[in-house]
Amino acid sequence: MPAQNDPTVISAWIAAAWKAGGTDLLLTAGVPPLSRVDGDYAPLEDESVLSADDTERLTKSILAPELYAQLHERQQIDFSFTWRDDVRVRGNAFQQRGSTAIALRIIPLVIPTLNELGLPPVVEQFADAPSGLVLLTGPTGAGKSTTLASLIDHVNSTRPCHILTIEDPIEYVHSHKRAVVSQREIGIDAADFHSALRAALREDPDVILVGEMRDLESISATLTLAETGHLVFATLHTNDTAQALDRIVDVFPSDRRDQIQVQLSATLQGVIYQRLIPKIEGGMVGAFEIMVATNAVKNLVREGKTRQLRNVISTHQSEGMITLESSLSDLLAEGLISEEHAVAVSLHPREIKLPRPILPEQPGEGSRRHRLRK
Repeated sequence: MPAQNDPTVISAWIAAAWKAGGTDLLLTAGVPPLSRVDGDYAPLEDESVLSADDTERLTKSILAPELYAQLHERQQIDFSFTWRDDVRVRGNAFQQRGSTAIALRIIPLVIPTLNELGLPPVVEQFADAPSGLVLLTGPTGAGKSTTLASLIDHVNSTRPCHILTIEDPIEYVHSHKRAVVSQREIGIDAADFHSALRAALREDPDVILVGEMRDLESISATLTLAETGHLVFATLHTNDTAQALDRIVDVFPSDRRDQIQVQLSATLQGVIYQRLIPKIEGGMVGAFEIMVATNAVKNLVREGKTRQLRNVISTHQSEGMITLESSLSDLLAEGLISEEHAVAVSLHPREIKLPRPILPEQPGEGSRRHRLRK
């Protein structure tokens, strides 16, 4: 270990990862501390390999005593803390191969705007909607938490209302602006998502953020909140917009699915699917698939014809919709990402439009073109 004061050691590692533009820090036995930069993990410079005793001591130093006790009862525990007034750190300590490991996500305290994230303009309409359900989907590490925070911050800046967030754990911390923001953390402010969602109706919110819809109970409660006049933002882990709707419906017993399809079609405002792609010059950039809940979309959802939704998205770009492949094509055309990375995240790589190569001008070609223009 480089130092005996474990919290100071972790602080130094967070500082090193933050300086390098890292998004995650992984502490596990058998390797040095690892930082994820531009999507890939690499060891921090000049750091030694961690042992099982090292990671156990680090875990004990970073967790409150009650959380440390829960870790050894449950084999994993979520936590979060603020580091140097610069970033919010979301963590998970877990057991693996008989030792403890720690995964830390580094989250800036400054919330980027929707425009800074590169989200299409139609997304602002989702945040301005008076009620309904907005789904945000994508794999872990796709930037969903940042997009959700940006949507909430937009509402916070533009509407005098009450915003309630239910998170596990709290990631971005929101200050009161035009709105009042109440943030509840599972395990600290509420026992679980289900009880927090049931209580939400009695807490007089206008806008609700559900950190994750995990099971039938939380999904059912989320749909009810959207149906009763609230604007609800929620997340799922799926690979495109249509799969998000299938995931919601399929969690229910078969005899309830028709009812859920009707409920979902009536409340849906839109779905945002996103991925983070490494940029050629370093850093990450978002690629997005946007589905707006037009009448055509609502009809297909109500009838359970989700396989046809992709065709609607492709043919209704004038209404703000965009496929992931169109978004990737735009990033390629701007020279921001490589073809390799674009193809790697696409379920329909043949639909990605590759930029045309610029051929070198042949001798005399410029003058010939000039004559033709005349």
